[in-house]
Amino acid sequence: MASVKFVAGLDGGGTKTAVTVADEYGVVVKTFTSGAINYNGQDEVSVGASLKEIVETIAQICGGIEHCAEVCIGAAGVSNPNVVSKMTSQVRLHGYHGGLHITGDHETALVGAHRRPYGMILIAGTGSIGLGKNEAGLTHRVGGYGHLIDDEGSGYSIGRDLLSALVQAQDGRIPRTIITDMVYQKLAISSVQEIIGFVYDKRTNKKDIAAIAPILSEACAAGDPAALSIAEKSALSLFQLVIPVAETLSLQKNSLAMAGSVLLKNTFVQSKFRELLIGRYPEMECITPKSDASMGGVYMALQRLKEH
Repeated sequence: MASVKFVAGLDGGGTKTAVTVADEYGVVVKTFTSGAINYNGQDEVSVGASLKEIVETIAQICGGIEHCAEVCIGAAGVSNPNVVSKMTSQVRLHGYHGGLHITGDHETALVGAHRRPYGMILIAGTGSIGLGKNEAGLTHRVGGYGHLIDDEGSGYSIGRDLLSALVQAQDGRIPRTIITDMVYQKLAISSVQEIIGFVYDKRTNKKDIAAIAPILSEACAAGDPAALSIAEKSALSLFQLVIPVAETLSLQKNSLAMAGSVLLKNTFVQSKFRELLIGRYPEMECITPKSDASMGGVYMALQRLKEH
């Protein structure tokens, strides 16, 4: 066992970290999940505890941490240089001294989705971001600047638009909509006053607003005009993330991977999005990810192992 080298890929999501451990030939040995390692949403103590558990689990899987040659971590918030240095020192502190690469979770998601280092990915979950990389190695990123100024077409923006439709219908600015009762039921409340209380409560965060988004599918299925309008707006916003990526990198005939719950679970948003995409780029192939972001981390770690 000691003669075989191992690599690990980490996908640091908002609520948990998915880890994939593979041998040097790319054969997956084990996958597991641990706590969140996102410094934007977690305190340093809990991030440190999660990283300690991850390093210890990798050590068990590999028969000693020294047998793990490369680790690639994809996480949100790493555009902040302080985050990278904090994460690096935590990983080292817990006994891992092999190769370490820390990058954005959209980068590992792209590699996992295509099982190669180039292509395009559009992620629409709580937030939204588009990323492309061409065969020349040039990259272009669009969106992902957070819910206060961006994240158009995301679960957060859909949740916000559903709440907005509710208050506008209440005022008579738009016709009555089934969204009202659905939101009340989802949040277990019964008045606009309570909605305002929920929205502006300091404890309510963007994930709480995004959690309302799944209602959209049901409201669209019932043919509700306000809901269909929100789905169309979301699809258009997401389509607008693709254009600059495709044009800047000349990827108009390449494949685009769709990721995140908005694109994968809302058939109304997805079909409208595909329609817009085919209209502009008839030769672009729209795919669902071939592998997850933790596997993308494994591919990146294997590539680094080859280079060293």
